[in-house]
Amino acid sequence: MSVNEIIILIIIGFIAGIAGGTLGLGGGIIIVPALIFILGFTQHQAQGTSLAVLLFPVGILGVLNYNKNGYVNFKFAIILIIAFVLGSYLGSIISVNLPAKTLKKVFGIFLLLISLKMIIDK
Repeated sequence: MSVNEIIILIIIGFIAGIAGGTLGLGGGIIIVPALIFILGFTQHQAQGTSLAVLLFPVGILGVLNYNKNGYVNFKFAIILIIAFVLGSYLGSIISVNLPAKTLKKVFGIFLLLISLKMIIDK
């Protein structure tokens, strides 16, 4: 694992944490696409590693299955977990200070942009 990869993982985890704290989303919407588009993970690797971030209690059985098939990178997951926790705290501070109407619009726009990227990308 390179220093650049560690920095990228910290940024991904932090953004996922902010999105989780602000919008109530993170793993599937932030971490999976970021691992695929930025770090070149396969869909399976990205999903398995994202589940490892949410291991307890949400994804334990899913992580076990992905890991059994070699699709979980625990080193990357640990860095994402730490950054996600910090980002989640910051995101919750942002979220509670936004009007509900604004928060709803930000959430919808974000989902639209990610879905378009997933559909259009080769």
